[in-house]
Amino acid sequence: MLERTNQISRVLKESGIDVALITSKASVFYFSGVYAEPHERVMAVIVDANGKRALFCPALEANIVAASPWDGEVITYADHEHPFDKISEALKTFSISNNRIGIEGEHMTFSRFKELEARQENAAILDIGQPLQALRLKKDAQEIEILREAAALADEAVEIGKQAIRPGVTEMEVISTIEFEMKKKGVREMSFDTLVLFGANSADPHGVPGDRVIQEGDFVLFDLGVVWKGYCSDITRTFVYGEASEEQQTIYQTVLQALEAATEASQVGVTLGTLDQAARNVIDQAGYGDYFTHRVGHGLGIDVHEFPSLASNNLLTAEAGIVYTLEPGIYVPNVGGVRIEDDIHLTENGPEALTHYPKHLQSIPSH
Repeated sequence: MLERTNQISRVLKESGIDVALITSKASVFYFSGVYAEPHERVMAVIVDANGKRALFCPALEANIVAASPWDGEVITYADHEHPFDKISEALKTFSISNNRIGIEGEHMTFSRFKELEARQENAAILDIGQPLQALRLKKDAQEIEILREAAALADEAVEIGKQAIRPGVTEMEVISTIEFEMKKKGVREMSFDTLVLFGANSADPHGVPGDRVIQEGDFVLFDLGVVWKGYCSDITRTFVYGEASEEQQTIYQTVLQALEAATEASQVGVTLGTLDQAARNVIDQAGYGDYFTHRVGHGLGIDVHEFPSLASNNLLTAEAGIVYTLEPGIYVPNVGGVRIEDDIHLTENGPEALTHYPKHLQSIPSH
């Protein structure tokens, strides 16, 4: 953990910022090794430009902290104490010469910002969220191994979902089966709300599962992931219930070719936007360009949606060690949607797919 907090110190020095107050659950885990859900309470890693560091946490998390890899100072507070009073006191022990404090702007609420501002008179409070996210961009060997394990569980979850499809079943019933079986395998939480969408519902990329009953000829879309040892997986597979129509086969094969094109384009040194363009070109040429309505993917790690965004205008250069999703889709209203998604680890030798569930079009027998 010392090397990771030292990276923060380097970012602070380069930015002319004295101290960082890091409060998001994902960043606290990455920089301290403490995986905890503080709910409405404040938890933070505090680091200054000279390398001094402390973990600030509610007293009731003390046991979790003690069992974690964190070996630095720990500052706790009780529920009757105001956390920002304690933080303000703690900051007096850090090196603050420029009166510049870095925070994660996307995470810190406005009310907490005002609490901090009221106690740090004349301080400039600046957003350092992006450089902190950049520190998490390249995964080390241990992180990759955990991500492989998380992806393997996601593969299993898709198969569990497929096996749960039967006449009369609803979307929510299939979700309950998947999550129940995952719990039995030691998965405490999913990466996000599991999506199981039938038929026309699958034409909404972020559809809301409900009590729709499976029908002959439906597309069946699974989009799910698990949190495993603090890291997320994210997979999408689409099936057909019964016999696939010619149009369904065309849509499916187009999406599969788009995924293959984006995967092949995944090489060290390319700009990340070219991955989106590679997939989009395939879908455009097939005449379905208007039905691919989102970016091709996103970074993956402790958060299920991490830096960077794989939109077509992303000029960031791909480096070995990054992990991201590739998930092209075609969504035709009143017909249905197909999305196929893999988790990709980019190596010096090219892309390694962490998710291995088969990608050819599979039909689920309807009787």
